[in-house]
Amino acid sequence: MTQSYRIAEFPNQQQTLIATVEQDERTAYFYIWPAEPFRTQFAVRGCWLRNLLPAPSREDVEAMEQGIAPLLSAEHCRTLEAEPALDPAGLQVIWEPADDGAALWYQGQLLAVIPGWSLYQNRQVSFSAGCIRENRLTAPLGSASTNDYYARAESHRHFWRDWHDGHLWEPLQRELLKRYESHYGDSLKYYTIDQGSWPPMAISQHFHQGCWYFLTVGMCIRPMPWVDFLYEDLAPQYRRTELAMAIDAEVMTEENAVQMASALAGFAHYPWARLSWLGEGHTLESAVAPVGFDGFILSGALAGEAGQLALPKRDGEKVNLLWTTPVTAAEREFAEAADNGGLRLIEKLREYGAHHIFLPRQQVVEPPAPGAPAS
Repeated sequence: MTQSYRIAEFPNQQQTLIATVEQDERTAYFYIWPAEPFRTQFAVRGCWLRNLLPAPSREDVEAMEQGIAPLLSAEHCRTLEAEPALDPAGLQVIWEPADDGAALWYQGQLLAVIPGWSLYQNRQVSFSAGCIRENRLTAPLGSASTNDYYARAESHRHFWRDWHDGHLWEPLQRELLKRYESHYGDSLKYYTIDQGSWPPMAISQHFHQGCWYFLTVGMCIRPMPWVDFLYEDLAPQYRRTELAMAIDAEVMTEENAVQMASALAGFAHYPWARLSWLGEGHTLESAVAPVGFDGFILSGALAGEAGQLALPKRDGEKVNLLWTTPVTAAEREFAEAADNGGLRLIEKLREYGAHHIFLPRQQVVEPPAPGAPAS
């Protein structure tokens, strides 16, 4: 039986996905595998790279039936003759900044792209330089002028090169802090939350008009996963964010406020650690929520005009500021019970008079009866 060998392996930044190149005596393929915690959630994605035997005249159905990586038929191939086996030393994978898609480069040339959004649907989507006609194994990669994914792969390569040079962080950090300080006064304390890993991220602490303010710095460096798939052309409006928390100093000491705001340190990594995203109405459980609450809801709408900061654009894209507001267990269950539950909860909170600055309040939903859905 044909034996396939893994000749290269490239995990992504968060170790949630692994890009591999595998070949046998017949073919070479590029794959993205979910790491163990995600294997029930996401499928393996694959992309044909080249035939190491002459291209068959018809689809290689026999190999598919045997569970062997199939040859690509002649009508779809740029080269009909057998191509040489890939040299592992010439392979390089460049991950998308969102950490969910990747491009394969070989000896300096772009060989294949598996876009990140393809992770979230059932159809295999990939682009190969060796392909000239779309088929169920892959589609043509073309050039930067004919295929946007080719152009994106080149821009992602530049993105990582620029960040490797180390000159981008200070201007971004300075620009965000300047914007925060223009609204909430000087940054009193600054907490690094990146644990020494890329990307750099931090929380800036401020005191303004009797309230403690905490705002993340650096989340917007990367677009979030999922958003390209969900919003398509509108994705640039939603895929970058920073988080914030505001606490009335009359109800919480600085020490307790800092402890509550430590939730932001975990939330800031959440999209890439979980292959997910954060947006208006999303809820997150937290062990440091104040007494009587068990998590937070994210919202810009709750802040009204007072909390709407126009943050500097990142790579030409809008950066949203989402405020984290404590919610009870029943409220979180209400929000998570329906697709628009979070938005409905925000409406209820606004009707109650709640806003982005935390103050003790009454629960705004009735606890569901045992066995009954939240309403």
